[in-house]
Amino acid sequence: MSWKTIDDLDLKGKIVLVRVDINVPVENGHVTDATRIERIVPTVRDILAAGGCPVLLAHFDRPKGKVVPSMSLRPLVPELQKHIGAPVHFVEDCIGGPAKRAVAALPKGEVLLLENTRFHAEEEANDAAFAASLAALGDVYVNDAFSAAHRAHASTEGLAHLMPSAAGRLMQAELKALEAALGTPQRPVVAVVGGAKISTKLDLLANLSRKVKYLIIGGGMANTFLAAQGVAVGKSLAEHDLADTAREIIRTAGEAGCEIVLPIDIVVARDFRENAPSEILGVDACPSDAMILDAGPLTVGAISKIFEKCRTLIWNGPLGAFEIEPFDKATVEAARKAAELTRNGQLISVAGGGDTVSALNHAGVADDFSYISTAGGAFLEWMEGKTLPGVAALEQSTA
Repeated sequence: MSWKTIDDLDLKGKIVLVRVDINVPVENGHVTDATRIERIVPTVRDILAAGGCPVLLAHFDRPKGKVVPSMSLRPLVPELQKHIGAPVHFVEDCIGGPAKRAVAALPKGEVLLLENTRFHAEEEANDAAFAASLAALGDVYVNDAFSAAHRAHASTEGLAHLMPSAAGRLMQAELKALEAALGTPQRPVVAVVGGAKISTKLDLLANLSRKVKYLIIGGGMANTFLAAQGVAVGKSLAEHDLADTAREIIRTAGEAGCEIVLPIDIVVARDFRENAPSEILGVDACPSDAMILDAGPLTVGAISKIFEKCRTLIWNGPLGAFEIEPFDKATVEAARKAAELTRNGQLISVAGGGDTVSALNHAGVADDFSYISTAGGAFLEWMEGKTLPGVAALEQSTA
């Protein structure tokens, strides 16, 4: 890849505009999950160590171009200071006089947080004049917000064309992990794709089926594929109107040398609730009044054997209704197998997507995977083979 990193720029004495994603959950003025703040710390600290002055650009929630006091970034200052370990100042706008004065007054070794970029409608419109107003505040641009890289906004895409630009540490880590997973992976490659509906992951399935050896499908999505092959799924969640689409995915995957892996045994219940009475059956034995809520132990065994044969794993989505017991077993056991192989150096494992992160945390193996992306939409679009404007701008930047 042709993008630069912080190491490629001279930051000493420079004002560094750093696009970060600190869109964290806040209740009663306090951050309840600081994960995204924790992930920007290496970038900010490295800029400080290189003699640069970090000025943070970020969005918060969806104010739709208007000033919404409840969506101000000000409440994040204490949490930022705690994790960065340096004073963090705040200014009530991201452009104009207040921002310019705050940047000019920023002491060496300290950090400045600008107000929510989305308080200006021009941000999401990627307005050239707005991007120029942002650029006027600094000398160098660092994008550390991979999770917003699928948006062509002024602070995520426009700035990279106006200033010397580089990827921050989090962006760098994301791109390297994804390149290792899909760009130039160690083969064979296996992908796990789960979740409720194939309609939301058609592009993902199409792209992966051309690039992996095994495509394991779980969750409600698997029910749709089973039904498309004439398997009775009872009252299970399934998109019966997409049967032709499912059959086409199976056909094109086969032509590409990709094996679609579906459940061979199932866990069924009559009620969708925790600890509902359940039974393990063959995949073709679902009662008409029951729902398939998880894959069975034979399926997990087959998945484990596939993991052992592969060198790279991409995981997006659970294998069953992992939020409620006992329908979390397939996801938990398969995740623990992947973690074991990763710890032993036999597998490179990259995972992403909201449900995926929750499922791996639930299984207690999140720290054992090679890389877990919290990027959500950007992670999915990358896996779908789409160009991410924020990444493309870094690659094209000649400033």
